Amino acid sequence: MSDNNKVSVVLGTQWGDEGKGKLVDILAKDIDVCVRCQGGNNAGHTIVVDGVKYAFHMLPSGLVNKECVSVIGSGVVVHLPSFFQELEELEAQGLDCDGRLFVSDRCHLVFDFHQIVDGMKEGELGRGSIGTTKKGIGPAYSSKASRSGIRVHHLYHPTEFAKRLRTIVAARFRRYGEFEYDVEAEIQRYVKLAERLRPFVIDSIEYLHKALGSGKRILVEGANALMLDIDFGTYPYVNSSNTGVGGVCTGLGIPPTRIGSVIGVAKAYTTRVGGGPFPTELTDDVGQKLRDVGAEYGVTTGRPRRCGWLDLVVLRYSNMVNGYSSINLTKLDVLDVFDEIRVAVSYTIDGKVVTSFPADLDDLATASVNYVTLPGWNQSIRKCRSFDELPENCQKYVRFIENDIGVPVKWIGTGAARDDMISM
Repeated sequence: MSDNNKVSVVLGTQWGDEGKGKLVDILAKDIDVCVRCQGGNNAGHTIVVDGVKYAFHMLPSGLVNKECVSVIGSGVVVHLPSFFQELEELEAQGLDCDGRLFVSDRCHLVFDFHQIVDGMKEGELGRGSIGTTKKGIGPAYSSKASRSGIRVHHLYHPTEFAKRLRTIVAARFRRYGEFEYDVEAEIQRYVKLAERLRPFVIDSIEYLHKALGSGKRILVEGANALMLDIDFGTYPYVNSSNTGVGGVCTGLGIPPTRIGSVIGVAKAYTTRVGGGPFPTELTDDVGQKLRDVGAEYGVTTGRPRRCGWLDLVVLRYSNMVNGYSSINLTKLDVLDVFDEIRVAVSYTIDGKVVTSFPADLDDLATASVNYVTLPGWNQSIRKCRSFDELPENCQKYVRFIENDIGVPVKWIGTGAARDDMISM
């Protein structure tokens, strides 16, 4: 038994969509188990392998590598119809997932009524809406927190499952009125889904600790990103789970002493989807250029992403919370076409220079951003395969980021394909 074996973790440093899946896919060549610890099918990773584009939402993207086992941990909320749809789509593209995909028996379930409620809650908020994906993730976590949720293991006790589903739906009817939802039909639907799911269900706590004890190499794939964390993000414009390193422990049942390297994935500029503050957002032609060149449209929703310059205030804060061992700087090639590149280094709020991210969104709304302007390199880096091959100004941009946040950049993304990655 190995007491020294530790998991590696890949986390988003900004507001998501940084390109975590691509790094996970690359690292998965040398690991045995790839694990998701939180979130649901509101996440979105795109991986391009041999010209084939794979879209992941709920399933761990380590599935692309045939020798890697993937586990959906207990902190993930699972919508079973979406789970099977995603699995079918991946298998139709040639991925053989048989015997390589497992789901924790402690996962909470997302039902269609959660998705209906998600839309209703957004409607109530009106112009102040959060901008959720309406996948039912938030309401499912609300059910979990109120101790009225339904977990995977409940599926295998049909009487108890039916009782719980009727009770929770009745509570939502009292809150929102009797929206269109056939509870009895849903119960029968889930009787069939439960049997279909049975081969995938495991005690993930025991599985992962046995894997650690036997020396298996485990990689945890974070979903979303630190600035969407329920506690540390731009609340209330956040997800409903802990998207930082703490979510690894609470979502998998792994103690902090078992966490080894924590890799932060950071886009070379900044994007976010949905509502909420975004200090460096560009609503002009430059922002549109970043969106067009970077193909910044959501994998899960298709929504155009909001785009802006890199924000080192965000990265510093993100590093304080997550303690990154190294950084994967992604989509650096998108900046190939800019004469000058601006980087946010601090904010000014009420006449005071602020270098850490504030909690109060009203304060943030009045902040002015202080930038440093760096020269661009005006040439393609997509064929570069080593740091030394990058143009001088491009190298300086990377070193500027490293020096500011105090974390080494270990990987640099130079294009969309799996091979478009420089390892430092």
